[in-house]
Amino acid sequence: MASTRIAFQTFGCKLNFAESSTLARQLREEGYEVVDHKEDADIYVINSCVVTANAEKKCRAAIRQASKRNEKATIAVVGCFSQMAEDSLRNMKEVDLILGTEEKFQLKDYLKKNETIEPCFSQVGDIGKSRTFTPSWSSGDRTRSFLKIQDGCDYFCTYCTIPLARGRSRSASISNTMATAREVASAGMREIILTGVNIGDFGKPNGESFFDLMKELDTLEGIDRIRISSIEPELLDEKMIAYISDSSKFLPHFHIPLQSGSDPVLRMMNRKYKRGVFARRVREIKNHMPHACIAADVIIGFPGETDDYFKETHDFLESLDVSYMHVFTYSERPGTKAVMISGKVPANVKRERSKALHELSDRKKRDFYRQNTGSVQNVLFESDNSNGYMHGFTGNYLKVKTKFNEDLINQIVAVKLDKLESAYCFVYVP
Repeated sequence: MASTRIAFQTFGCKLNFAESSTLARQLREEGYEVVDHKEDADIYVINSCVVTANAEKKCRAAIRQASKRNEKATIAVVGCFSQMAEDSLRNMKEVDLILGTEEKFQLKDYLKKNETIEPCFSQVGDIGKSRTFTPSWSSGDRTRSFLKIQDGCDYFCTYCTIPLARGRSRSASISNTMATAREVASAGMREIILTGVNIGDFGKPNGESFFDLMKELDTLEGIDRIRISSIEPELLDEKMIAYISDSSKFLPHFHIPLQSGSDPVLRMMNRKYKRGVFARRVREIKNHMPHACIAADVIIGFPGETDDYFKETHDFLESLDVSYMHVFTYSERPGTKAVMISGKVPANVKRERSKALHELSDRKKRDFYRQNTGSVQNVLFESDNSNGYMHGFTGNYLKVKTKFNEDLINQIVAVKLDKLESAYCFVYVP
């Protein structure tokens, strides 16, 4: 008898990808055949995102596309969209199973239960009361793994639905987190990317800290490289930065949310710092690691962001030694306090501001690649084969391509970055 074919499609953050990968491993162990979401399957699982209106739109489209691939398939929608919009999903005739943020980790049990329930089974609990932490790690890439070390958030920024969709901040103990990290190492990965909603908050329920975890991870055998995916500027201090600069595992790559370079806008966003803190972190990183990559998240078009406030953000970012920016256009989300803030920014103004920051980001990224030209850096090559080429990244996240060679997969190679093929990619010729 043929095994049941199940496909996962994941939207949103790397945390979602880590969780989808863990769910897929669990289902494979139960005898399911895991296939690509573009293939014909008996069950489609959509691990959803609701952080922006566009993310919600993509999830709805994915549900309809899955139904068209196989109209008899079971379609399960799990995660943040299910948590925030259970009733809305119930109104979609294609959906058979709805599981919230916590309930998705019992997917295999609910799939069995759903076999006898029609037309739609839903289980969404009160995520605000959850104190459960479920570890996860991604295994789709043979070289790198996203390791979930923290979930939820206590910050309640006025624009953000994450505390409503994922609950309060929580994490496992250092000892349990290390046990999960050793699972990753035993799977043959060379690099771990630490991920979560607010990873700098790690350990608080247990009287531990993220810095304590860093020091333990630095002793992990079998893993050569560790990246920090994103950390709030006020939770990153010079002690941690100095430790990373001396570590043989932690990489000189920082992703720090700024969101706005205007203090009045930061106050309206309910952020926990002023822009001076962010500037200080950038200076401290560059003092210890001049070659470090620093990426910044920025939101444009937040209610109350005047032309002057935007100019403050633009000029502030231009003055900083950041490598590039992730630019997000503000998207109004139901249930957040920002919907009540006056001074809505017109769509055409948002587009102009987004374009200006993208141009600034491109200019900074080109400069960062040029600054590293001629240096020798270690590159971890991945398993992709794109038109006969494979890719890898340096410790400070510079992209390098070379002709596909299976022997290079999951290998760390010292490469002289002397041939810049395009603005954002070096070429390695062995």
